[in-house]
Amino acid sequence: MTHALLVIDVQNDFCPGGALAVTNGDGIVKGINALMPDFGAVILTQDWHPAGHSSFATSHDADPMSVIQMPYGAQVLWPDHCIIGTHGAAFHSDLNINAADLILRKGYNPKIDSYSAFFENDQQTPTGLMGYLQTRGIDTLTLVGLATDFCVNYSAVDAAKLGFNVTVRMDLCRAIDFDGSLDAAVEGMKAAGVDVG
Repeated sequence: MTHALLVIDVQNDFCPGGALAVTNGDGIVKGINALMPDFGAVILTQDWHPAGHSSFATSHDADPMSVIQMPYGAQVLWPDHCIIGTHGAAFHSDLNINAADLILRKGYNPKIDSYSAFFENDQQTPTGLMGYLQTRGIDTLTLVGLATDFCVNYSAVDAAKLGFNVTVRMDLCRAIDFDGSLDAAVEGMKAAGVDVG
């Protein structure tokens, strides 16, 4: 029971046809479902943005994928995505959400983005996931989901910094790979002590 599967943002907007589609993002769902029974706990994260979120390019009259400085640092400006209550924010219909012990929503603060399952992008505001894992006695995490180079990466690095044993199953992740972001993410995860396999 000490090993949890952390499934990152397998939502319609990150799958083909979505507002921020990751190539073959839906191709990992079957494999993730097959893994779920092997773990003592299954946790799903869900990107959950209010309309007009500060990380949206439309909120700044800027081009999508441009970068601006926010009070907490550099922020990629995304196409509007995973807006609360929309089809795009819903989990992929084939994902076995009934297997989840916990569904953690992130990114709902309109003033700050939240890639990591553990902290908002200021790297200080916790989501509460660490406390949940600690009280459950979980010390080992396997991460899968979308997208490798952003939310999976940030979650894995934060988990390692917090003292968890962390593995990222690259075969069950897909990346945006924006301007070299995938290679940088893999190197960053390895440097943090994450087992990238």
